[in-house]
Amino acid sequence: MPELLIIILYFLVVMAVGLHNRRKSKSIDDFIVADRKGSSLFITGSLLATIIGGSATIGMAGLGYSRGLTGSWWLLAGTAGLVVLGIFFAKRVRNYALYTIPELIEKQYDSRVALAGSILIVVSWVGIIAGQIVAAGKIMSVLGIGTPLIWMVVFSIVFIAYTILGGQRAIIRTDTLQASIIFIGVFASLGFILNQVGGFDGLRASLSADRFAFPLSSEFDAYELVKLLLLVGLTYVVGPDMYSRLFCARDGSVARKSTFYTAGMLVPFAFGIALIGMGAAALFPEIAAEQAFPTVIKEVLPPLAGGIVLAALLCAVMSSADTCLLSASTILTLDIIKSFRASPGEDNILPLSRWRILVVGIVAMVLAWKLGGVISSLLFAYTVYTAGLIIPVIFGFYRAKLKVTSTGALAAMFCGGTAAVVSKIADIQYLDLGSLLISVLVLFGVSLVDNRLKPRRLSHMSLD
Repeated sequence: MPELLIIILYFLVVMAVGLHNRRKSKSIDDFIVADRKGSSLFITGSLLATIIGGSATIGMAGLGYSRGLTGSWWLLAGTAGLVVLGIFFAKRVRNYALYTIPELIEKQYDSRVALAGSILIVVSWVGIIAGQIVAAGKIMSVLGIGTPLIWMVVFSIVFIAYTILGGQRAIIRTDTLQASIIFIGVFASLGFILNQVGGFDGLRASLSADRFAFPLSSEFDAYELVKLLLLVGLTYVVGPDMYSRLFCARDGSVARKSTFYTAGMLVPFAFGIALIGMGAAALFPEIAAEQAFPTVIKEVLPPLAGGIVLAALLCAVMSSADTCLLSASTILTLDIIKSFRASPGEDNILPLSRWRILVVGIVAMVLAWKLGGVISSLLFAYTVYTAGLIIPVIFGFYRAKLKVTSTGALAAMFCGGTAAVVSKIADIQYLDLGSLLISVLVLFGVSLVDNRLKPRRLSHMSLD
């Protein structure tokens, strides 16, 4: 079976890269930020490969299958977020020369807020890693060998081992190549499926006109668009995986340019993957939405091309999974555990980081067994993260001017994150976006009270 042979070859190459870079990743700077020497080519390629994961392939093809062209908004929302990041924050973030977002939060506020943000990030990002593992299981089910669960375990072993061995240096080096493979695979698939349905004219004849409506449709109204722009788009403005790439850039100029290059390249990809889902809807109207892309690989593509595209999809999921895994485990090591225990010293941080990568990876793999769809899983994590963390961080860049306080930021994280969890668990309509508003109101409301009480506290202290 050529598809299986190509996949095995891909896994072997990935492990070889990890082993090769293990010898070079000797310092914490090498392992976590690739010695801060990334060029525009490498940072752009790594951002692309990180973004185009399970949500942008399996999940978004499913949205294209069920909604049509408006399914592309899942990735276009991220593109809008990248533009905002490039204009306002990318250069500033890189110039901080930090390792993690919680270190940035500590500079903005204090150690209490940084610890709360660290916990929220790790919890959310474990869910995102689990979503990538679920996507890998769906992709590999195309082979017809074993079950999705078995492939989820195999995939988890490979990407966890790869991340432990090579760290950021290995990830950065391979992401540009993986991004190229992903683009070739996606647009090759689009070519095959358009040929099968008779081109764009045949696709239009096979589907309802509403599937081609854009930017809104009967199944995707203005509220859904705003929700994606805020809950998904803001994770690109302030995201551990985005910032981990910017920290690796050679300088602030490279960081800014790379975000703009990435945003431009994501636009054709967004429409391409949605069109693949629409083609699958025309050819296979009875399948589950998130099986659209795997079914195209199995039923439409020739075996050799199918194997290459399958490897491309695994590249996409692998790149997102290893980046999120390294981000979460780094925050666990440098920002959470260090808050409760004495610093182990730089010589011990690297081996401890590798052990915690293993722990986070195993937890994500277990969680993946319990999750359902890729998009629903990721949207849950994004909502909790966005409502809890992003508002305090964005306004924290302008803390002095806006007079927001550490107590206000801590309260906003707790109230916004809690509201987001309730909105998802209880399925309360509009509370998902409402949780963002709650975060804003609590941040400024508590900060206002805190600023008014501060002179009194200082007065009491001076009297004592």
